Amino acid sequence: MLKRTEIGERIERLQARLGASGVQAALLLMPVDIFYFTGTRQNSALWVPAKGEPVLLVRKSLVRARAEGLIGDIRPFPSSKELSGLLGSEGDKVGMTFDAVPVAQYSWYSKVLPGRSFVDVTMIVRELRSVKSPAEIEMLRFSAGKLASVFREVPDFLKAGMREVDLAAEVEFRLRRIGHEGYVRMRAFNQELFGGMAVSGGAASYGFFDGAVTGQGLSSASPQGASLDAIRENEPVLVDFAGVFNGYIVDMTRMFVIGSLDAELRRAFDVSLEIQEAVRRAMVPGAIGEEVYRQAAAMAESAGFGGNFMGMPGEQSRFVGHGVGLELDELPVLAQGFAMPLQAGQVVAVEPKFVIPGKGAIGIENTFVVTENGGERLTELSDEIVVL
Repeated sequence: MLKRTEIGERIERLQARLGASGVQAALLLMPVDIFYFTGTRQNSALWVPAKGEPVLLVRKSLVRARAEGLIGDIRPFPSSKELSGLLGSEGDKVGMTFDAVPVAQYSWYSKVLPGRSFVDVTMIVRELRSVKSPAEIEMLRFSAGKLASVFREVPDFLKAGMREVDLAAEVEFRLRRIGHEGYVRMRAFNQELFGGMAVSGGAASYGFFDGAVTGQGLSSASPQGASLDAIRENEPVLVDFAGVFNGYIVDMTRMFVIGSLDAELRRAFDVSLEIQEAVRRAMVPGAIGEEVYRQAAAMAESAGFGGNFMGMPGEQSRFVGHGVGLELDELPVLAQGFAMPLQAGQVVAVEPKFVIPGKGAIGIENTFVVTENGGERLTELSDEIVVL
């Protein structure tokens, strides 16, 4: 579990970035950001001055926040009149994460904190959170081990004729039984995910989810993930789940088939392994995310699968890897338009996948840490297709 010293170091890094940017303080409202900088996820607001001690203002539960929190000043959320005197001075620049703070919250704080100018510190917070400490990497490794243990059980219960949703439910049950927390937090607006997916014939579907495979889902109100369709022999079965333990998320995909697999799908799978290895080797500090993606896309194109890479034809996702940590969509992104260099300690789920209409989806996904020697794999389980 996290220690007070690590939380203190995180606060210090944030304060240094605020000071360098000419921002007097940050007011953090997103629960996952508050957890990162305090060690507790309660209904609260975190005030971090560029100089001085942070203050956590708790609406509920103050008792639990004080029991769990790893900063010194944890107090009840004050009245709006008291808040203005507590949080900085008029003329201060106050940072907020504009990517995730609702307009209503922004408007309320603007009203009760007159004279402050609010500026966006989204990238400061997200960049700091993207580089994982050794303790965080160990928690991610723990999550990976737990997730892999459930994937190993899939051959025990995957049967022809069971529905996609039945398979998903079996995976979900086993994950919950070993402590999977269920919250697959995502920062992106209008994105949501129910744990993961187990898809076969329904894999070759169009959908809103910004991923290579969306699945058909259960209805037009829930158009993502497993469907009510039966799993048939000789069709690829793609199992893609996140494992969340102690708040930390890893992501993994494995392939199964009952019977034999179509030759084109098998060839596409081999290409996905080649792309994964090329991306893994490229995951060194200083590498540029969009250049890594372009290399992956070029390999898919050269193999004759460019039109099927990372999604249904015409609606493909333009990435091959996404950061993970406390959220499923953290920085960095190995994606078109992402020009920031990678840093040691960042953790990325690499997922080269192909969707072939009429045949299904196929690919691989593993979670890696950026190191000087390329990606260090956390999700230790054979990549090979499991044939039943």
